[in-house]
Amino acid sequence: MAPQKLSTWKAHGSQQDFMQRDNCIIVTEDDAVTGTANKYDSHRFLPEQPRGLLHRAFSVFLFNSEGKLLLQQRATDKITFPGVWTNTCCSHPLYGQQPNELDPDEAIADASVPGAKAAAVRKLQHELGISPQQLPADRFKFLTRLHYCAADTDTHGPDAEWGEHEIDYILLAQADVDLQPNPEEVAAVKHVDLQELQAMMDPASGLKWSPWFRIIAQHFLPTWWAELQTTLSTDKHVEAGTIHRLDC
Repeated sequence: MAPQKLSTWKAHGSQQDFMQRDNCIIVTEDDAVTGTANKYDSHRFLPEQPRGLLHRAFSVFLFNSEGKLLLQQRATDKITFPGVWTNTCCSHPLYGQQPNELDPDEAIADASVPGAKAAAVRKLQHELGISPQQLPADRFKFLTRLHYCAADTDTHGPDAEWGEHEIDYILLAQADVDLQPNPEEVAAVKHVDLQELQAMMDPASGLKWSPWFRIIAQHFLPTWWAELQTTLSTDKHVEAGTIHRLDC
């Protein structure tokens, strides 16, 4: 039997290459798929599309065996939201990949979301060097979706031409993994407990944070984290049919 082809995605290239080459999944506010567009077009905030193109995304929250959350600081040469601190990994399911990253309605309804999980495995390896053998797709727990919109005003000023408008699939996992951060994607990493995170997010720290992480940290994360094993091993906090609409 021939070896299985794991992915069609090309992990090499500049940030500009990824912007032109990677095709996001464009959706309605109810997460119905309407088409595709590359990352460049999807993230442009222009007079003719002041909130960009609404597309699917995912956010991974990876905890170690001590219950600490792995944070990353995005590289300073990222085109959108460079240099900000955020959750473990945040990116987009892409159209035309193998394994397929496009989740159908039934996979969302039953909370299996294999497409979003495949995308998470792919990007965790690309950004942080996490082996799929150490963190396979079946280790992720899908909880809910978040609809938000945010212009990148911290970097590009009040008339920012870049931003995010996403329906974000929230994925949690717990594992001790080996890290090899990609310097083109990640400037720094840090494991924190909730108290350490709150100190880092205090305005006095001077640190900048991604808007999606701020929303999740304020509205959801403390509850999930307080009973992490229950969150990961049961469906207590699973809201597969819900799209939380915040800052959109």
